[in-house]
Amino acid sequence: MQKISKFEKISKENYIRDFLSIFPEKNEDEILKYYENITLPKRATKFSAGYDFFSPIDFLLKKNEEIIIPTGIRVHMNNDFVLLLFPRSSLGIKFRLQLNNTVGVIDADYYYSDNEGHILVKLTNDSIEEKICKIKQNEAFCQGIFLMYGITEDDCSSEIRNGGFGSTNEK
Repeated sequence: MQKISKFEKISKENYIRDFLSIFPEKNEDEILKYYENITLPKRATKFSAGYDFFSPIDFLLKKNEEIIIPTGIRVHMNNDFVLLLFPRSSLGIKFRLQLNNTVGVIDADYYYSDNEGHILVKLTNDSIEEKICKIKQNEAFCQGIFLMYGITEDDCSSEIRNGGFGSTNEK
């Protein structure tokens, strides 16, 4: 197996800033406890394709509710790879848990953004029943798969990324 990436925690300062922008009711001491307990993504078995991402917080989502999870994670990867994020299969089946952008696309150059490449995951409980999705701290809630990609022969992209959600091609 080719080794092409490494997961890391973002800085405490950026984690606190991002966390407070999502959950302004929290205090820094609580957030630092979440930060200290962040678990880096890992595969469950030797032949798993996906790296499980673990929630830094307890949360529950009722039908049609959504949440942004500040994972505290960033990834450094070879330039010809991309990390794709998906909900865990079991959560999709039980609760129709969805990533709001369907599939999260983490490009290699996101690592160098001002936010340190902080991977944020926005989820919705899209259940057609009244099921409540409960996730505990350090429980896997989504998975990431690395894929190699190619470019066209006439590609001439030279722009530099700086940001996350929707930061490229915004006018």
